[in-house]
Amino acid sequence: MRVLLQLSAIAATFNFSANAGASPALTGAQGNLLVPIFGGGVSENPTFSIEPIAGEEFTQRLLAPFSQHKLTLLLRQHFDVDLMLRMMAQEVTLLNLEQLVARSHAQKDVDAEEQDGHRRFFPVIQLTREHENHLRFQQQKYPQKITYYNSPSDREGYEMFRRVALHFSAIQDQKQLYAEPLTLERSWTIPASAVSAEGFQSLQKEFTVHYDQKEGTYILSKQILGPVLITNYDPDTLRFEEVEDLYDSTNPWIDNDVIFDIRPGYVGGEWPLRGSFRLRSFHAILNFLGHSLGEEPEYDVEKDSRTPPILKNENPINTMEVLVSNKPILNTELSAHLNGQHYAINTNGSDAHWNQNAFQMLYILFRLTVTEAKSLALPITIAK
Repeated sequence: MRVLLQLSAIAATFNFSANAGASPALTGAQGNLLVPIFGGGVSENPTFSIEPIAGEEFTQRLLAPFSQHKLTLLLRQHFDVDLMLRMMAQEVTLLNLEQLVARSHAQKDVDAEEQDGHRRFFPVIQLTREHENHLRFQQQKYPQKITYYNSPSDREGYEMFRRVALHFSAIQDQKQLYAEPLTLERSWTIPASAVSAEGFQSLQKEFTVHYDQKEGTYILSKQILGPVLITNYDPDTLRFEEVEDLYDSTNPWIDNDVIFDIRPGYVGGEWPLRGSFRLRSFHAILNFLGHSLGEEPEYDVEKDSRTPPILKNENPINTMEVLVSNKPILNTELSAHLNGQHYAINTNGSDAHWNQNAFQMLYILFRLTVTEAKSLALPITIAK
């Protein structure tokens, strides 16, 4: 049985002691010479507290999708966005793009309509009135919305997903990929008679306050951070109307959606894109990597013709190439043996650096999953 552990605390006690004195020299009865004596000691007593990670909360963390903020955290560590999306995202949804909405003449029959039908998401849970209004607004404003799945078994979806990820990678290679939260401006109007002197001072700490003398009201405004937005331009240049338009295209109740807006006139603008990535859980990532070893192997997908050149033409077939053999695999840095099979990360060849980064990212994602998990078992204390 394997048990996951986390080191919750380290405590150590250090004891120092010193002594000094003098003693007659060993000269017998001759002379009166004194010899100094010095001494000292040190001891330490470290204590480590180890807590087993277990219980329902830990399982929920493995099954919960990653939040958009964890994706941006990794982006700021300069991980390849192509690698991140291939590992972390389960699908991409594209909005209002003619080249994606149009289908070939052979797909305009009943079978194509049924295929399109299973691509669209229809809620099966009871929504609140606010949710229904937001969803209805989205459907009216963006009637053509297609989701492509990052799964090799869905050939059309997988290839489109890979091309979109490669497009983002090409923009990142030219250091023109931005990932920042949308800054939303919100305002409220309240009667001036409803605000006391103390209340006014409190409002000034949280809001920008403007007094409308004609209406006898206070207008409170405040900037708040919205969902994370990935762009090929500086998002600080967006006008208020553009920010609101982008916000309307999101689902504010889903924290694992990452929206993007690739515009003409900037790097990568030859292929304008607007939509969102939906992130998956750590458990789903492991399933994806496991299935790629057997029933759903990944395959080569070329970049779109409108995508700029990619640095070193980096476009590995596998998200993380794992070698499997019934014999020990030689010349590998990362390997394991399980149920009679030997597994190793391919750290040789042209994709060695990519595979090493993929394994490092997988480890970081695991740590991001379990670090905050609370233990339901008693901690074990080891004292030296």
